[in-house]
Amino acid sequence: MDFERYNSDGTKKTEKKMKGLKLGGISIAVIIVAAVFLLLNAMVITKENQFKLIRQFGRVERVQTQAGLSFKIPFVESVDTIPKELLIYDLPASDVITSDKKTMIVDSYVLWHVTDPLKFAQTLSGSVSNAEGRIDAIVYNATKNTISNMKQDEVIRSRDGKMTITVEEPASDVKNNDLDLTETMEEVVEITSLTEKIMEQIDRVEDQYGIEILAVEVKKLDLPDDNKQAVYARMISERENIAAQYTAEGKSEAKMIENTTDKEVSIMISDAQAKAEATVAEGEAEYMRILSDAYSDPGKTDFYSFVRALDALKESVNGDNKTVILSDDSPIAQIFNGQY
Repeated sequence: MDFERYNSDGTKKTEKKMKGLKLGGISIAVIIVAAVFLLLNAMVITKENQFKLIRQFGRVERVQTQAGLSFKIPFVESVDTIPKELLIYDLPASDVITSDKKTMIVDSYVLWHVTDPLKFAQTLSGSVSNAEGRIDAIVYNATKNTISNMKQDEVIRSRDGKMTITVEEPASDVKNNDLDLTETMEEVVEITSLTEKIMEQIDRVEDQYGIEILAVEVKKLDLPDDNKQAVYARMISERENIAAQYTAEGKSEAKMIENTTDKEVSIMISDAQAKAEATVAEGEAEYMRILSDAYSDPGKTDFYSFVRALDALKESVNGDNKTVILSDDSPIAQIFNGQY
């Protein structure tokens, strides 16, 4: 027979023991959860593209610049994250005025990054938006100062950092050295670009704000709508004047080449005619010599007289009229009468 034991309060001893075990298990679980929570709160994970600022009661105690795992005091120290990667800020389009009082619209963007996270936090509260506000003012002032010292055509030419110039060189296809002819060629040369000039106007902000502006790129350079038509008309007029000048110069050079060629052709024709006349004279002299030799031979005189009479008859019969009236004493008539 089993006897059950009771406590002084009348409860069974086994039930009280089970309750104690349950309370002990809950306490251990709470302790484990609290330990895990404290551990997670103490861990600081720094990524490759981040800076971590460890603050104690608002004051920066240390800066974690290397990627990896570090620790802080839970509930006493807090963590702020600052971007470490290259950032891009798209500035709003703004109006600027050139030195010749022409309004232009400049739309650009900036590449920048944080170099000193502590100074960045002290001066700009570690805020990217605050930094962009400062960058906006700095870049706008630099752009305004740069373009205000340039004429509108200079701004347009320096947009890409390249300029096309016209170079005159002696014409290589003209063989006559007496002519002073040149040919026009276009050459692309490197010049200081607009973005480089803007960067020269930007003061160093690294020492002041802990950031560095790496580049300012102008993505769009335009004119106000009310000025576009007037500028386009002026540009068209200028290009037409340049084209007319090139056309006039081309016609002048063409005329010079034509005159020179005509002169050379005239000289060549004159020389050829002189040589031809000399050859004809030599041929006639040879012809006369041959005739003289032929007529000096009595045996050949009659034959050549006969041939000359036939040639004379051939020359006299022309056109549709084939009738020839000859007298008896005519050499031609004597041929037909058999007197030769």
